[in-house]
Amino acid sequence: MQKTRWKAGNMIYPLPAVMVSCGNETETNIVTVAWTGTICTNPPMTYISLRPSRYSYDLIKASGYFAINLTTESLVRETDFCGVKSGRDVDKFKEMHLTCIRDEETHCPMIEESPVSIVCETVEIKELGSHHMFIANVKAVYVDESYMDEKGKFHLNETGLIAYSHGSYLSIGEELGTFGYSISKKKKPCITKSKKDKVEQEASTMKKGAEKSTSCHNKKVSSNKREKNQQIPRNSATHKSNKKTSKKRNKNKKHNKKTPQ
Repeated sequence: MQKTRWKAGNMIYPLPAVMVSCGNETETNIVTVAWTGTICTNPPMTYISLRPSRYSYDLIKASGYFAINLTTESLVRETDFCGVKSGRDVDKFKEMHLTCIRDEETHCPMIEESPVSIVCETVEIKELGSHHMFIANVKAVYVDESYMDEKGKFHLNETGLIAYSHGSYLSIGEELGTFGYSISKKKKPCITKSKKDKVEQEASTMKKGAEKSTSCHNKKVSSNKREKNQQIPRNSATHKSNKKTSKKRNKNKKHNKKTPQ
């Protein structure tokens, strides 16, 4: 494989395309951000990077709070709209028919339609260049209860998350493995849900085919038996008729012998 050297630039893709909600008691806005991610596990910390020219920049700087709302396939149009339209010109919550809910402690606006909303408190703003990085502590996480099972486990990968890669919004594909599977003692091939369904479907098709073949064979055998049974009376009648004809011929022969020539 041969590679071509380019000038310095960001080519770290794919990335999460999130909708960041922000504002105060009277004013709210949503801005789509791809420059975001985790920077610390304990304490939980994250960041977003914004251009100072963005309408949301001053709102977040003034309040100190913002919420990262994960996006899904059903929210892809809203995600794009909130990234190309400015809050100076349009109310994005109203225009996109999104529901604004608020964190009970910080009153930070969130998007109800998002499966996960992460409430953040800014602790530092780093002026890096074209973008300023808002480093924040995670204050709370809200999740859609419909993706919780009876054991309290949240199935994030079933929400239909999307990603952003080089100008395109993409759906997330099949599971290829789980964390640590490459060094586990029992190395089993990773069978994804779709592959498992495919295998089960093929097995079901083969079973139905075998049942159909057996049914056809039994039907053919039964048909042959009926034909054989139907042939027996016909053969018997023919044999009886032939026997009668033979007797008649013998009688005629005897009669002919007695008749003088």
